[in-house]
Amino acid sequence: MYFDKKILSFLNPKLLEKLIKESTLKEFAKDTQIIREEQYIKAIPIVINGLVKVYSRFEEKELLLYYIEPAQSCIMTFYAALKNTTSKVFATTEEQSTILLIPVQYLPNLLKEHPDFNELFYNQFNLRYSELLDTIGHLLINKMDKRLYEHIKKKSSLTNGDSVKMSHNKIANELGTAREVVTRVLKKLEIEKKIVQNKNGIKIINEW
Repeated sequence: MYFDKKILSFLNPKLLEKLIKESTLKEFAKDTQIIREEQYIKAIPIVINGLVKVYSRFEEKELLLYYIEPAQSCIMTFYAALKNTTSKVFATTEEQSTILLIPVQYLPNLLKEHPDFNELFYNQFNLRYSELLDTIGHLLINKMDKRLYEHIKKKSSLTNGDSVKMSHNKIANELGTAREVVTRVLKKLEIEKKIVQNKNGIKIINEW
């Protein structure tokens, strides 16, 4: 399977060639679970095309942690592989995705021979930490209507679509709330003419 190397052009050319040689490029259908909690990590993923959702589960509720976009990897998976511990997260494809899978047995040599390989994960750590601070800020400052609006806006941007097609239950899981709350708040946003809901999904029509 071929992919455009430009997506990973930020990597050292020698490192990139080694990753391509030692890794597996695999296609995953939408809604495929590629990592589960308590699983030992066998490969580090780098998303080439598509979108992957990383989340935790507490009893019956899910908590969205972050999305892995093209040219990004999963810092939680990297840490688990590095420490040889089980995963603390789940990861599921949000759409059909092409993922480069780096076998963990090559990790020590990659880190030793290519120090710039660390940069990929240092950058991921910084990105996820910034997102965490943003999330905490939203939780402390914004009401649910603003949080929900921003969530739909971000998801629309990530999927490059005009509308976000998600069930109210799935949105509730990602925001850590109840489906009834999401339904009520979406109706409020619709009355305020910030969004519209139809068979194609939820579409933002006016800025906050």
